[in-house]
Amino acid sequence: MEASFHINRSFNCCRTPFLDGGRWGTMPSSLSVADYGLLLHHILLESQMALQSKGFSGFKIPSNIVVASEYSRKQQRKSPAAKPKVPFSKGHSPSSTSKSKTDRSTQKRVQSDEKAEVRNQNFKETSRKHVAARVQTSESSSCSGPDDAFTEVKLDLLEAKQSKVEPDVTSAIKSTVLEPLEGQVDSARDELDSTTSSITLSEFGNGVAVEELPKDRPDLQNFLRDKRREESVPDAEELSTGTLENDMAKKKLLENLALSSFSSGNKFFVYPEVAKANHDIEVFLNKQLSALEKEPNVLILGAFNGWRWQSFTKPLQKTDLQGDWWSCKVHIPKEVYRMDFVFFNGDKVYENNNSQDFYMPVEGGMDIFDFEDFLLKEKRREIEKLAAEQAERERRAAEQHRLEEEKAASERDKLQAKTEAGKRREILQQMMRKAVNSVHDQWYIETSQFKGGDKVRIFYNRNSGPLAHCGEVWIHGGHNNWQDGLTIAETLDHSDGSWWSADVTVPDRALVLDWVFTDGPPGHAKVYDNNKRQDFHAIVPQSIPEDQYWVEEEHQIYIKLQQERKLKEEAKRLKAEKTACLKAETKERTLKMFLLSQKHIVYTDPLDVQAGCPVTVFYNPTNTVLNGKSEIWFRCSFNRWTHRLGSLPPQKMISFDSSSHVKATVKVPLDAYLMDFVFSEREDGGIYDNRNGMDYHVPVVGGVAREPPMHVVHIAVEMAPIAKVGGLGDVVTSLSRAVQELGHNVEIILPKYDCINYTNVKDMQFLREFGWRGTQVKVWFGKVEGLPVYLLEPQNGMFWVQCIYGCKNDGERFGFFCHAALEFLQQSGSHPDILHCHDWSSAPVAWLFKENYRHYGLSNTRVVFTIHNLEFGAGLIGKAMAHADKATTVSITYSKEVSGNPAISPNLYKFHGILNGIDPNIWDPYNDPFIPVSYTSENVVEGKKAAKEALQQRLGLRKSDYPLVGIITRLTVQKGIHLIKHAIWRTLERNGQVVLLGSAPDPRIQNDFVNLANQLHSSHADRARLCLTYDEPLSHLIYAGADFILVPSIFEPCGLTQLIAMRYGSVPVVRRTGGLNDTVFDVEHDKERAKAQGLEPNGFNFEGADTAGIDYALNRAMTAWYDARSWFNSLCKQVMEQDWSWNRPALDYMELYHAARK
Repeated sequence: MEASFHINRSFNCCRTPFLDGGRWGTMPSSLSVADYGLLLHHILLESQMALQSKGFSGFKIPSNIVVASEYSRKQQRKSPAAKPKVPFSKGHSPSSTSKSKTDRSTQKRVQSDEKAEVRNQNFKETSRKHVAARVQTSESSSCSGPDDAFTEVKLDLLEAKQSKVEPDVTSAIKSTVLEPLEGQVDSARDELDSTTSSITLSEFGNGVAVEELPKDRPDLQNFLRDKRREESVPDAEELSTGTLENDMAKKKLLENLALSSFSSGNKFFVYPEVAKANHDIEVFLNKQLSALEKEPNVLILGAFNGWRWQSFTKPLQKTDLQGDWWSCKVHIPKEVYRMDFVFFNGDKVYENNNSQDFYMPVEGGMDIFDFEDFLLKEKRREIEKLAAEQAERERRAAEQHRLEEEKAASERDKLQAKTEAGKRREILQQMMRKAVNSVHDQWYIETSQFKGGDKVRIFYNRNSGPLAHCGEVWIHGGHNNWQDGLTIAETLDHSDGSWWSADVTVPDRALVLDWVFTDGPPGHAKVYDNNKRQDFHAIVPQSIPEDQYWVEEEHQIYIKLQQERKLKEEAKRLKAEKTACLKAETKERTLKMFLLSQKHIVYTDPLDVQAGCPVTVFYNPTNTVLNGKSEIWFRCSFNRWTHRLGSLPPQKMISFDSSSHVKATVKVPLDAYLMDFVFSEREDGGIYDNRNGMDYHVPVVGGVAREPPMHVVHIAVEMAPIAKVGGLGDVVTSLSRAVQELGHNVEIILPKYDCINYTNVKDMQFLREFGWRGTQVKVWFGKVEGLPVYLLEPQNGMFWVQCIYGCKNDGERFGFFCHAALEFLQQSGSHPDILHCHDWSSAPVAWLFKENYRHYGLSNTRVVFTIHNLEFGAGLIGKAMAHADKATTVSITYSKEVSGNPAISPNLYKFHGILNGIDPNIWDPYNDPFIPVSYTSENVVEGKKAAKEALQQRLGLRKSDYPLVGIITRLTVQKGIHLIKHAIWRTLERNGQVVLLGSAPDPRIQNDFVNLANQLHSSHADRARLCLTYDEPLSHLIYAGADFILVPSIFEPCGLTQLIAMRYGSVPVVRRTGGLNDTVFDVEHDKERAKAQGLEPNGFNFEGADTAGIDYALNRAMTAWYDARSWFNSLCKQVMEQDWSWNRPALDYMELYHAARK
């Protein structure tokens, strides 16, 4: 018969018989399986002895009863980690050395639950303290099959085969030993069946304390204590921490692990069984069970955290464990939450767990979210390291370049010194040929032989020349053709009669002495005897050899040239550094102003949002569509809504400080470069405030990621400075440069006019040729102002007309160009993100692209169209508006002024106003070559004073401290010419000066101003000057020298004149229209309007188009100049510090470009 039962935890309720003086007692509750096995063995031995004492000699305990105290001897051992619920990378092979990133939930709670589930499963499968006891009644009996996951205790009693064993012996054993035991087995099995599913590690103990055994059985207590000591096998943690240094015990544990793994068919196991971060583990592979069975070499290839951290390769060595076990040690870094690995032969044969790879969890390290942040920090450190290395390389390259430049400059200095010395030698030799040591009855030198450093007496006959009646006689002298200027100045004494004399020290290295006689000391002499303009010259007889002198002279010239050059270079370097510093400070102020421009609606704390740090967003719904809503929900993501974490869960904003603002706080990821957010009335949406479809965006600094560059292509018919007619050319160049400086890729496509100024095109080269509508088009490439430019040259001669505009077929010419530009992009395989076209001349790009090219390789491209002036080509502009993805004009006020135009009104939803800017490199008073003194806001008063004096001198105006009004304009009706005329007379009435620079395209207007100029130059020649042409250098001097710049335009889409004026510290006086209204804020009436833009008031403006309005503005300006000069000077400084460059407009255009691509 056979009795068997399964046990996988301590007994808390089963009662097992004890033999007590020939009678069965009960086993203490909560006795562990290990203790139970030991005591059972001991009791059976006692039973055998008791039965034998009663004459039952046929019963014996088999000698091969085995008691094991390690559960793994019998347990089916699985891989150390259960298969995770998240899809980790699989199938490592030589061709796939990298793994895809682990899918992640945005809630850490989910990850924690998964980790806990895996950990509990591991505990169930791999606990070190599970105990197995096996009692076998036959040597031939074997372990249970590999599918048996519980400890099995078998007790087989073979029926007696010997004839001498009496039936009542078997019956006695059955009744007194087996039947009670079988009952306990059945009870235990029933209990285990109902509790197995809830087993945890804490339920597996080491058994009861020895003292819990029956008090009247000290023999059992001693027996169990001794057996525990004998059978004790230390766990892996004890061995790994060094608390037990018993190599035999460790070997025994490893043998148990190896036997268990082999029995259950597992190919590998690790020691310790629970891997911990920042510890070593030993990995064991049974080569016999793997795909590497016949390979001589075995290596482990691994990494950590989904193959994303610290890969390693190590060879395995054969162990002395029973079976074909190979092993190596691996250190687990502290940042690890899992280890991934495969085995291979060093070549192409892999054991990779059926393409699933092996992996095991690691305890005590980072979780997956902490590791993501850690990787980002590592990336940031790597970026900083690479940046430092790049900076060092650039520094070394710059130093090498400097040395090369220094060497080349030194050679140039040497050549120049040699040339200069040669010229001097030739002149001096001619002089030496004429030089004498005396002139009869005029002068002589008393000593005939002398050299440098000697003192000689020179005699002069006063009566021989123009000094005959002078009371004093002086000698002013030098040497070597006055090489070092005046070095001798002595008064002559009256010697004898008409002869006067003086002692003179001969200069060192003098070949020739040079001098004149005069009636007084230097600076006070009036009468000279200079030998009839030839001066006096005498050879130094004992001078140094001439050849030696010229070698030394050439070297001295070389040293002087080097010193002068280095001083200039240092001054240039310092100026460049200061310029860069000023530009950086201006950009920083502009960015801050950009961030604060919406402060009445939204702002952040801190203002500069830092990656990896929390940020609080403050929102005022009273100024938005969410005014009056009971709840405000904050919806946020990063990197233009493309961040790997996706959008954050909606967050209900909370009120604070009893204000109308609400707030929400989020943590910014380390890989964020932009923070994106909108607001809604409910958690599930409802009404949104998304800034009219543009969304709210705040730049993030200090992150490891950078915004991917955008590819922008401008298609235009003007570009400064190579093909400029008006402001369009300036905008194309300046906007492109500003966007390029933000890190984006910008290109320009332009017609190749035959009137282009090619001196400003660098590296011009023929690129390719393509055909379009029967015409071959040549494509040229070059760089203009650092921008890549493609010049299209149709061979039909459309642009060989010596002009940009003015042909009868301008519409046909530019239409062909637009089509050819798109064809060039399509044929060249270019895929820009944005096509930016301008005004009527390139408006056809918008509809030609949508109708003919959008579906042929340019499907991801978006079209942006800018209106510079609606006065021309309204029909073409309207069609472009309909087809463009986004449209702009050059100021916010102008966009409102033209919003009712039929070309605009149907598409107002995509129409935006963005101010133009000025090029700060062209208009820069600190580096302007056309003004006398460089200046910044710190010395604006001194700089403008010097410029005014230079302007007055150049134009013949009286040099006096008058308030000076400058007017720089085209003389057209749009520019308010009737107001300009009135302002000139009004300025003169207020005792000011006025300068006008400009011309009229209309001959009648030009003649009108010629007559006015003649009248003014006659009546007010010292205070008025009209220059009726265009003069670029003079315009710079007027901007710098004027106190006020007048711009009384009837309409002005943007206007650059007032912006340039402020750049030079001149105060603008303007009419409130278009861009003038958006940039000039009256010092008295626009304080709040300026504050809303983050600015200070900066000028004087007026309403209407009559003389009363301009009088009002001019009178206030003049009064401020006369009566509050100190305040006026501070205003000049203030306007000069405002940034009207392309820094801010470029940011606005980038927002528009991204909105077009949404």
